Formats: sequence, structure tokens, C-alpha cells
Amino acid sequence: MPENAKPNNERPADLAVQDSVGGMARRLLNPAHLRDLAGRSVRTLREQGAEQLWRDVKFRVGLAMHHDDWRHRADIPLRRELKAQRAARLQGPKISIIVPLYNTPAKLFDEMLQSVVRQTYTNWELVLVDASDADKRLEHRLPKAVPGTIVYEPIENGGIALNTTRGFALAHGEYITLLDHDDVLYPNALFEVVQTIQNTGADFVYSDEIVLSADLKELGGYHFKPDFAPDYLRGVNFITHLAVFSRPLLDAAGAYESKEFDGAQDHDLILRLTEKAQRIEHIKKVLYIWRGHAGSTAAGMEAKPYAIAAGERAIDAQLERLSLPGHAMAVPDAPGAFQVKYELTGHPKISVLIPNKDHTDDLDRCLISLYKNAGYDNFEAIVIENNSTDPATFAYYKMLHDRFPTCWVVTFEGKGPFNFSAINNFGATFAEGEHLLLLNNDIEILSPDFLRELLSYSQRPDVGAVGAKLYYPDDTIQHAGVLMGINGSAGHSHKSYPRTAVGDMYRLVTTQDYMAVTGACLMTKAALYRAFGGLDEEKFAVAYNDVDYCLKLWQRGLLNVYTPRAEAYHYESKSRGLDTLSENARRYEREKANFYAKYQQYIDNYDPYYNPHFNNLFENFGLK
Repeated sequence: MPENAKPNNERPADLAVQDSVGGMARRLLNPAHLRDLAGRSVRTLREQGAEQLWRDVKFRVGLAMHHDDWRHRADIPLRRELKAQRAARLQGPKISIIVPLYNTPAKLFDEMLQSVVRQTYTNWELVLVDASDADKRLEHRLPKAVPGTIVYEPIENGGIALNTTRGFALAHGEYITLLDHDDVLYPNALFEVVQTIQNTGADFVYSDEIVLSADLKELGGYHFKPDFAPDYLRGVNFITHLAVFSRPLLDAAGAYESKEFDGAQDHDLILRLTEKAQRIEHIKKVLYIWRGHAGSTAAGMEAKPYAIAAGERAIDAQLERLSLPGHAMAVPDAPGAFQVKYELTGHPKISVLIPNKDHTDDLDRCLISLYKNAGYDNFEAIVIENNSTDPATFAYYKMLHDRFPTCWVVTFEGKGPFNFSAINNFGATFAEGEHLLLLNNDIEILSPDFLRELLSYSQRPDVGAVGAKLYYPDDTIQHAGVLMGINGSAGHSHKSYPRTAVGDMYRLVTTQDYMAVTGACLMTKAALYRAFGGLDEEKFAVAYNDVDYCLKLWQRGLLNVYTPRAEAYHYESKSRGLDTLSENARRYEREKANFYAKYQQYIDNYDPYYNPHFNNLFENFGLK
């Protein structure tokens, strides 16, 4: 995968590594920790056997010695698992594995071939289309007897797309997958896929993967993927391997039909397959080894610059098929990553809602930056006055309309405890716009075309809410989407990463689908806001109201989108001690309890746009 095959060295230190230095020694002397460790060891031994217990011990000892063994995180199946799978003799659809060959080194060919032959699921067909030079063909290396079927055909080299299409034509399986001639399948790969198909009825299945060195010894990177996310797929071919799809789905989507997308042919195919798929399932296990070596895409997209132009064409082709006016652009300094600039349809009005209590310096900075960087002319700014006490605030209000002709003030007269939800809902009653932007008064907009960028997503009928890329004043990430389950509730994706970071698998520089985005800067259609009752004033007066609103949209099948092209500072302090004192603390705990009661299933089960390989204590995509 071009898209971040290399390890992300910008990631803050993994929790386990941070924890290994002094904490491990201290806890080993703690009787409570020793009891817990003993209990977990007994459970591991009983449920997974001695092999897994020994793996765990080696891993933890390795961390203490500053040696992080990637094999512990790579989902390598236990011997007893493989034995049980072979004994099960799982009956299911034939899987055709298509492998285009071209001057493949014999050693790599043998390793690829053996990874297929050793599958614990045996109803497979290996289709080898060999476009190699005559003296480099490998038919003589095929084994005489195998559990499945091998089809071999020498062909003239027509390029990767046409060669693969010939493989499709030779395939007889109900399901099809692609395997690069120098890559390797895990022995349980097909078994896991068939089980998933049988349990879910999926017509498209994909798994996690890892990149290893040519000798399969050194880690090049993990690809721990989210569940299907259409906007992310337009930015990065994050699915890549292992992808398995039904024959009817391939027939509906069409195979490789021209050389136009050579270099991004897999991205093009997966875009078309997922458009037509009835059910897409993600297996959250590594089942595929992508071998990285000089010249391979796994080693970095910069090895194949022509592929970037092909990727833009593939995305543009999908936009045209879906009647989404726009065009793809390569992301600078992120080879293989793309952003889409959507064209605006119509000229709808945007109502920007800005709650304010005193703090006119913050408000003024916010408004100046909004009017400077809106990039769109049809908007109004509604300042919602909330019980200010400083006379200077009201003097400032009197000047607002002269300085900002489309800005005006409405007065919220609610008494009692602060209620952010009620304030925004009150402001929304005055809004004339077709789209609402909830905007905190301590936001300073940085990027030009800010409102235009948010609107370009909000206008789409499949989008519920849109969020921006927010930075702390020290130029680290404050918000890039919301992840469920973080520390028992919800947290911000990639929090505290450097502003310049590309994120895990380019997720900071490409548009993302998330379950929620922050209400500090959130655009949504006014009709949706009213239909869903706005923010919940009773259960979520201050905390979680934005996430709750987004989840209501998401549950109705709408996408909540983060775009990195809308950038702003959020002058919220990293260490502000949110809701930790007296009544605020009690109110926060009540709202957190309400949130957990309502969304327990999303908190206790991993966010579909995250991955269980990542820890859920912090938002940094650190590995467990």
C-alpha cells in the first residue's frame, strides 16, 4: 500500500513502551499487581495455552529490555488454532486466488506458493498467469499434489491490469482474491475469510496486514485498518490486502478494463467493488504479509510516481460515477494520499452560531479570522450573548454590525447552571441559513476557504456533520475526529500529534469518516439539526452533547466527516482541568454516566473507525 507502509515515527510513544521503563519494576513489587498478573496468566494458560503464555512473557520481558517484538502484535496464529481449523474441515465456497507473475524470483515464488498450499481451508484454486520472459517462467516449480487446484497459463505481458483480468477469466471460484507474486498469506487467511462470509453473508471481505522486509524478518509497518469508510477510501487505498469479493460482485463492478489506472489499478478496482457491494466486512486480524523491497509499492509510493497520477484519475472516475462534482488532488509530502475538492452546488446560506460570555478578545479574534478566511460570501454570524457581566462586552456588541455587516447578537436569558446545549439551540431558532456552524468563541480560523470547505461536505445528502482540524496553540493536534471508547467514553483522534504529522496510515491528511466530530467547530444541515432536536439540553448540558448529536445522525446511516483542509486554532488549554471542581465535577460525572448508559455498546466495543490493536486509554493510536 502506498499509503503509509512505513512505520509512523511521529506517533507519541506507545503506552507499553512508556510503561516498560520504571513502571514495570515498581508494579512487580506491588502485591496487588502480582495477584492480577497471576490471574491473567492462569486465564491465558487455560484459554489459549502455554504457547500464548510464553509469547506474552517474552513480549513483556522484551519491552523491559527495550526490545519490542512485532510478532506479538501481528496476530500470528497459535499451532493449536491451526490444528483445530484443519480438523474442522470447513465446507464453503471455492476461493480463487489470482496471482499475476512477471519474472518472479524463484525463492519468492516458492514462499508465496507454500503460503497457499498450507492454508487450513482447502477449497481453493490458485490461478497463476505468467507473463514472464520465456526463460524465467516457473511452471516447473509447481508441486505435483496439493490440497486445492492450481491453474497455470503463460501469457503475453499486457501490463498488470490486463494480466490480472486474464486471471479473472480463468477463475472458477465463487469468491476471488488477489495475491501479489512476492507476498505471503497467513495459513489461517482463507479459513477466517470463509467463516466471515458464512456468518455475515458478506460479498466483500478485507483484513489487516503487515509489511515485512524481503527476508520476512524486519517489520516495515502495521496496517491496522478501520471498518469501511468511503471518504477515507477516496483519500487512501487503505483496504489493499487481503481483499476477497464474490464473483457476482466482480461481474457487477467490472474487472480491469484499460491501462488508464495502471499503478493504481487495485485502488480503482476496490472503489468500484465497494460501490456495488451489498455487505462489506472487515476482519480485524492480520492475515496478509506485504513484502517490502526496492521498487515495490509497499516500500513507498515514491518508488512509482506515475501511480500518483493514476490514483487521481481513479478517484475522479468514482466521483463521476457517483455524480459527486469534484476532483482529486495528491497530498504534498504524503505519496499515495489524496484529498478531494468538491464543487459547491447552489449558494446556500450558512448560519454561524457563536456563544459568548465576556472574553471579547477571543470573540474578536474569532470573528476577524472568520470573515478573513471564510472563502464564501453567503453567511451570517450570530453571537449568542450568555449572561456577560463586563460593560466592555456590551460596548463591543454595539460596534459589531458596523465591523461585520452580517453579524448580529441575540441574548440568551436562561438562568441557572451553564447549559451549552440550550444556548446553541436558542441561537439556532434565529438562524436563517440552510446550514449551521457551531463555533466556539476561542477558535481562530487559519485556512482560506474555511466555510467553503465545510459546506462542500455538508451539502452532500449522505453527510450528517462535518468537523475541522483543530490545533492547540503549541501546534499540536486538538481534534481530528472523535473516537468512541477512549478511556471509558470518547476522545479526539491523534490528540497531541505534531501539526505536521501525517497520522496513522495518512489519516491526519485525508478526509475521514468518524462516528462523531467536536462541537467546537461542527457544521450540519439546519433541517437535520431541527429534526433531531438539536443538542440534548437535559442529559448533556455541557459534556458529550456534540457526540450525542453526531451519533444520532450516524445511527440513521449518515456519515460524520473530518476534513483536514479546514484548519483552525482552538485556544482551549491542554491542562484546563475540565470539569474537575465541585458542582462542575458532579455534573460532568452525571453526563458521563448518561452517555455510557445510552451508548454502552459503542464504548465497550471498539469504534468501527479505530482498531482493536490500538490502546483505548489515550487518543494517540498507540499500540497495545
